[in-house]
Amino acid sequence: MMNNILMYVWLLVGFFLLIKGADLFVDGTSSIAKLLKVPSIIIGLTIVAMGTSAPEMAVSVGAAIKGQNDIVISNVLGSNIFNLLVVAGGCAVIKSLPVSIDLRKRDFPFSIGIAALLLFFCLNSLIIGGKGFTINRTEGIILFAGLMAYLGFLVYSAVKGRTGLPGDEEIKTMSPLKSVFYTALGIAGIVVGGDLVVDSASDIAAAFGLSQTIIGLTILAVGTSLPELVTSLVATRKGENDLAMGNVIGSNIFNILGVLGLSAAVSPVKVSGFSVIDLSLFIGFCLIIYLVTFFRNKIERLPGILMVLTYLGYMTYAVMREVF
Repeated sequence: MMNNILMYVWLLVGFFLLIKGADLFVDGTSSIAKLLKVPSIIIGLTIVAMGTSAPEMAVSVGAAIKGQNDIVISNVLGSNIFNLLVVAGGCAVIKSLPVSIDLRKRDFPFSIGIAALLLFFCLNSLIIGGKGFTINRTEGIILFAGLMAYLGFLVYSAVKGRTGLPGDEEIKTMSPLKSVFYTALGIAGIVVGGDLVVDSASDIAAAFGLSQTIIGLTILAVGTSLPELVTSLVATRKGENDLAMGNVIGSNIFNILGVLGLSAAVSPVKVSGFSVIDLSLFIGFCLIIYLVTFFRNKIERLPGILMVLTYLGYMTYAVMREVF
């Protein structure tokens, strides 16, 4: 009885740490961006994206080390689909979400391109090797090297184009030390809170007799994406739209190039046929949403609602195919 109560207590503690950590994280990183005269979009694509993707990295690399490679690809794809449809869609439901020209011309297309490259790697292994879908160590290293090149390009662009932004003099910022402290404390809250939510939610699901497969498809993928969800929602509420959308795109890029790339470099990742379908669906979702942002320059409330509903439909399909 006491253990059952503790599961729910830890779940609530985890959500509190996630929300408070995200609040501190957005404040800290926004202040750092203004102090360094770096656009919020760069901070969202780098520090925020990597910080909120820490749970995915921990879960996937840990699974790769243990040889549980089926968890790796499902966690990455599940998290990316959740980020795209629920995190971005949820933010748009709360408030129309503008998508900057840099995201539309550079980062969003890049995220679609690397997803297509990942699909090529999967299909290539089947055509050439004939041993099923696999991401080998060489391909993992290529993906991870792509992340390093991408981050290097972002840093170079930020340093080269660093200029005072209009109205910066009127924006209050925290001291450098306080900004870094808030950012570090926020990351700690996000990571610890995410772990507590995933662990306690998994225990609760198991207590109700749900299979590990269903738990992995739902709680694990969604749970490790909670930091992205909370951080982007808080950023949207505070008017940091570039930070919110940059976090979504940046996290998806980091998940494929960093999380999956490093995991495959540690141990070749076997990809199921269902995962290939999920990857194809993800690319399709990306293309549709990209077209919306390309012509409208933003994601409005109605498309946001449709994105969330699409995710619910996808999850229903994913659970049903596992059950039957």
